[in-house]
Amino acid sequence: MIILSGGTGTPKLIDGLRQILPDEEITVIVNTGEDIWSSEVFISPDIDTVLYLFAGNLDKTKWWSIVGDTYNTYNQMKALGQNEILMLGDRDRAVNLVRTKLMKDGLTLTEATAKIAEQFQIKANIVPMSDEPVTSMIETPEGKIHFQEFWVTKKGAPEILSFEYEGTENAKLSPAAKEMLEKEDCVIIGPSNPMTSIGPILALPEIKEILKTKKVIAVSPIIGNAPVSGPAGKLMAAKGLEVSSKGVAELYQDFVDVFVYDIRDDVIDPAEIEAMGIQAVALDTMMTDEGKRKKLAGKVLKLLDNI
Repeated sequence: MIILSGGTGTPKLIDGLRQILPDEEITVIVNTGEDIWSSEVFISPDIDTVLYLFAGNLDKTKWWSIVGDTYNTYNQMKALGQNEILMLGDRDRAVNLVRTKLMKDGLTLTEATAKIAEQFQIKANIVPMSDEPVTSMIETPEGKIHFQEFWVTKKGAPEILSFEYEGTENAKLSPAAKEMLEKEDCVIIGPSNPMTSIGPILALPEIKEILKTKKVIAVSPIIGNAPVSGPAGKLMAAKGLEVSSKGVAELYQDFVDVFVYDIRDDVIDPAEIEAMGIQAVALDTMMTDEGKRKKLAGKVLKLLDNI
């Protein structure tokens, strides 16, 4: 089973899948479009969220960082006038320092991720989408900024003139991700931001063509005309897309077989999804506790079985 993941939405679904499937049967291809260098440390936030989830130490109140982490280093640096873009906990920083050292020693991001996963005794396959840098950049009236600066530092406030995935011209699907996709028949696209969490993965060469040969189910991160969380709506609007589950389905329509939207969505017309050649299914996608996460995951797996 392969899951395309980024942000905090899809890890919740993965948490549900782990209650049904053994970890060793799960492969997660993770977005790296939000990776960033900060204070000489290479940070891959979406990879770390998945690592911490499988390691059993993810802070599930935030769905990022390590539960019970302290922020002594971050706070001391701030007191010394060094304001970092991302608020790294002390244990979280240690993981990123190890990754940085491994990569400076010549390992690829895939290899470094595997080393860290091994230290955490993780049985799932966690692979970055690419070993080459791809960066989500936002064009604002004040200039071009990294997505992390837009969302974390500036709280998503700047007007978005445009955005792009820099580096895709030189990037390719990581060999590990390609190998896993060739082995597996079923792919789940989780309820993550379709623009900056899933979009960078889909921007890589080959992957859309590969997905066309698979059984693919996608879960919408939008209910009505607003995302469950995050800036997906603002980013979709900047691209001229309808901010709705229909707009998400249009992004995925070339390769998705089943599209799951929330039962509370009173904007979507399932017939419009069906007209794209996609089966539309309404489920409760609000994964507010372990039981709901498991229930949604189970229904998603049953839908995949019937494709």
